[in-house]
Amino acid sequence: MSAATSAETSGGTGAEKSRSLVSVSGLTVDFPVGGNVVRAVDGLSFELAEGGALGIVGESGSGKSTAAYALLGLHRGTGARVTGSVRVAGHDINALDEAQLRGVRGGVAAMVFQDPLSSLDPYQAIGDQIAEVYRVHRRDASRRAARARAVEVLDRVGIPDAARRARSRPHEFSGGQRQRALIAMALACEPRLLVADEPTTALDVTVQAQILDLLRELRRETGTGLILVTHDLGVAAGNVDRLLVMKGGKAVEHGPVRTVLDAPREPYTRDLLAAVPRIEVRRPARAASGDEPLLEVTGLRREFGRGRNALTAVDGVSLTVRPGETVGLVGESGSGKTTLGRMLVRLLEPTGGELRYRGHDLGGLRERELRPFRGELQMVFQDPVASLNPRRSIGESIADPLRAAGRLTEAEITSRVRELLERVGLDPHAYHRYPHEFSGGQRQRVGIARALAPRPRLIVCDEPVSALDVTTQAQVVGLLGELQRELDLALVFVAHDLAVVRQVSDRLVVMKGGRIVEEGPADTVYERPQHPYTQGLLAAVPRLAPSGAAALAGPGE
Repeated sequence: MSAATSAETSGGTGAEKSRSLVSVSGLTVDFPVGGNVVRAVDGLSFELAEGGALGIVGESGSGKSTAAYALLGLHRGTGARVTGSVRVAGHDINALDEAQLRGVRGGVAAMVFQDPLSSLDPYQAIGDQIAEVYRVHRRDASRRAARARAVEVLDRVGIPDAARRARSRPHEFSGGQRQRALIAMALACEPRLLVADEPTTALDVTVQAQILDLLRELRRETGTGLILVTHDLGVAAGNVDRLLVMKGGKAVEHGPVRTVLDAPREPYTRDLLAAVPRIEVRRPARAASGDEPLLEVTGLRREFGRGRNALTAVDGVSLTVRPGETVGLVGESGSGKTTLGRMLVRLLEPTGGELRYRGHDLGGLRERELRPFRGELQMVFQDPVASLNPRRSIGESIADPLRAAGRLTEAEITSRVRELLERVGLDPHAYHRYPHEFSGGQRQRVGIARALAPRPRLIVCDEPVSALDVTTQAQVVGLLGELQRELDLALVFVAHDLAVVRQVSDRLVVMKGGRIVEEGPADTVYERPQHPYTQGLLAAVPRLAPSGAAALAGPGE
């Protein structure tokens, strides 16, 4: 008898006939932090019908992922205290022993995590990992049958040449393919419930659309129930039947998705909706502060590797950036946009072409020759956790470029850092705090403060809001716009979220395969795209409502 079967037949914890696939009542999750207790989920209740789809949305720290983890008993062994009732397919999750719980995980309910790289074993072939999960829940399955099942589900989720690719390791898959592999692993044992925690956050818009299409198709074919945890209300709008809005560990609104989105009752829900960038809304017209190019590149090229194995990441790109202008740079993963952005500030050396800043040719300069220009060309990175030293205070990290310039005393540097912290909306007395003591949005503000420290004239922002919830995203975008106006900054805004890019960009540059396929004023490109690739990108953007839904119109529409 399998663990799943044992769980179903054991007294008091087994499956019971119920019309609900998931029933949660009074769920509370407490975490011990130091000598205190932090309540992450507070008295949460909801239900999900067989074959239904529920979206759980809210800001970072709202408790949505914590609640989702409780559905599979994933807080066991973490020190968390979980109370209340959690029933999945009739199983009382909190009452199951470890063997019974293992039977439920994968066999009855499965989870798709946000980051497939951290969820997959980098040393083991994808197919072997799926086969291993299958044999845990199908103990009578042979190795050959498990491998066949792995190939079957990889093919089912759209991995081409699945039999061959099953022998590949995670690093040999693209980001979208890794997410498909994780979904295949979750589906291997045909669970009745799929819990997806931010499954498309790090994916570009077309791959995101493919993953969401896949989830919808699987639901239609298998009747699997879905709980989708996301901070993207556009993603939730087109993929769930009901919506649960969380704030501070509690449910503040719950109902049919269209009711919640079109006629929200709670101010918090209305604030979330107001913060969502809308691709159909124009940015107020503004002009660059000068006609002469601040930065001009011609035929820029970057290759990685040599000989036959050389990869051309950027292939003959030409563009200009004027003072005070924002150039949006978009394209799918692998299009070359991040490589181009890094070359613009000379963090990568071009292998060909010309790069001119204020009339100076920077293309062939050595590091010592570049120093006079370093302060004027800065970058805000996608992941502030990776770009900030965890062992140094945020004040020291912001002070680094000031010390490198060697023009200020220590007292002047400290004063300048505190001024920068205040300017980006942080407590100036937070100088001695460390990155882990800040939220994601606050860490991104630290990254912006560090970029501003040497008084730059151009900042390249590489996916600065991709991992942030909608309200924090709106705050960071608003901050960049405010700083741009105050300091006459030129911005190159690299992102895969086309709705966000429209809200900040004067001009739009669309890249594919290392080349520019379309360029022009942002409104012109968004409203009358000429290239089929641009048209495809825009068509893949998730929207809160069908075109013309007046209830979702933003200010000024």
